Amino acid sequence: MPEINEYILKIFENNIQKAVISKPVNKSCEYKKITITKMSNSYQVAKYTEKQVFHENITAEKVAERCIELIDNTYLQFNAWSLNKEFSIMITKKGKVFYKAKNTTNQPSVAPAEHNRQKQYILKEGTVIEPLVDMGIFTKEGKVVKAMYDKYKQINRLIEIIDDSVKQRDYKELNIIDFGCGKSYLTFIVYYYLTEIKGIDATIIGLDLKKDVIEKCNKAAEKYGYKNLHFELGDINGYKCPFDVDMVITLHACDTATDFALYNAINWGAKMIFSVPCCQHELNSQIKTENLSLLTRYGIIQERFSALLTDSIRGNLLEYCGYKTQLLEFIDFAHTPKNILIRAVLKDSQTNATKEKALNEVKSAMSEFNVEPTLYKLLLSK
Repeated sequence: MPEINEYILKIFENNIQKAVISKPVNKSCEYKKITITKMSNSYQVAKYTEKQVFHENITAEKVAERCIELIDNTYLQFNAWSLNKEFSIMITKKGKVFYKAKNTTNQPSVAPAEHNRQKQYILKEGTVIEPLVDMGIFTKEGKVVKAMYDKYKQINRLIEIIDDSVKQRDYKELNIIDFGCGKSYLTFIVYYYLTEIKGIDATIIGLDLKKDVIEKCNKAAEKYGYKNLHFELGDINGYKCPFDVDMVITLHACDTATDFALYNAINWGAKMIFSVPCCQHELNSQIKTENLSLLTRYGIIQERFSALLTDSIRGNLLEYCGYKTQLLEFIDFAHTPKNILIRAVLKDSQTNATKEKALNEVKSAMSEFNVEPTLYKLLLSK
């Protein structure tokens, strides 16, 4: 409609801060509402479906033209706000157009300037992600529950760590094992991230020892429509995998269960490993040292040092086996001291000198502290 086009072009001559396109002509319209928000030097368009929101950024020069394209006989209402005016366009179902402009002191809610903008999370607020709703982290409208904001940040942190590795290669398919999945909240989120955000054909098997938990998880996967997410009853040690494994996830597997998970991942040649160890007692019960007895004199220091030593050895053993390994902070230490995530990505090649250095460092530590970790025994003891 030429009349509407002229009104919109005229409206955007007024330094518009925010605009809303609403009232779709029928229920079959893909987007229920569209918002256009001024950033510092551009505009962000947010298009809302029933369950998701899709974003695009456009220049100030193109924003009016884009609004005209989006309305295109599909919506019946357009509202916009400048710093001191409110504009509205109403369209009847018969095509009659009503335009109105008035002065206003009510400022629109707009996005902050680029340099003050809040962190952009991968799991965006405003998107209805069913597992996050069921976890009580999101409302049914996709808003973060205030009391759950720390948990929301922690889950995003895990996804960011995985994303840093996944985006290094153009993966079309990924086969994943999640050891000790428990209630599998994070497993569902990883599946959502890979399939819905990254568009990867992902298959995930979650493994746990509790039958009732496995049954509930499979029902939840069916409810969410996650057709390639399955849960099985089984032990980490000796699990026989039905496919070539690309990624292994093990979150909070207790004590040496982490070692068996890492050992399986290495044997399968998994391209990526993400492990958050938990309850590390093994080296704490073995550790003895004469030269560095200060580290074992106080119980709490020995306990924490034993956990750090355990993960340092695991990291080096993964390096020895051909992985680029990092130990990253997963959760802020103020929330839990169990805040280390091991990320290991399989290298294309590695020199013998690098492997030997990593192994010699492990042997030196084992000798100094009189310990023999499970992962070392699984990989190297005869």
